[in-house]
Amino acid sequence: MPLTTDAEIAELLGSARTIALVGASDRPDRPSFGVMKFLQDHGYRVIPVNPQITGEHVHGEFVWRELTQIGVPIDIVDIFRRPQAAGEAVDQAIAIGAKAVWMQIGVINEEAAARAEAAGLKVVMDRCPKIDIPRLRLPRIEQDA
Repeated sequence: MPLTTDAEIAELLGSARTIALVGASDRPDRPSFGVMKFLQDHGYRVIPVNPQITGEHVHGEFVWRELTQIGVPIDIVDIFRRPQAAGEAVDQAIAIGAKAVWMQIGVINEEAAARAEAAGLKVVMDRCPKIDIPRLRLPRIEQDA
């Protein structure tokens, strides 16, 4: 079952340090642009993934084509894709050993969620960390030195 309680969400966000943002945008009017900046300002390292703008930089981070290229451990894969396209991101998240997948508001893909859970990943669906972090009054993340 996807995580739904405040305690589960708070524990996931509190233990994460690195988030890969699939569907990151370099356009300020896109929700993923603002969410990425919010997460960075809250202390997370956010790594953007978007094949359309591979090689560019968003908020100071290099944009990767796909999750499998990143090469550093990922705690949460935050998915800004249409529900039918979320499955590919979930499969890549499983392949790289991510700890969790987070499907943004409006992104509901039960089959992909079931695959992630079967592989041992935590799943959040139809939520936004930019809303949950302030609502839960979570402290800023301090990166380990």
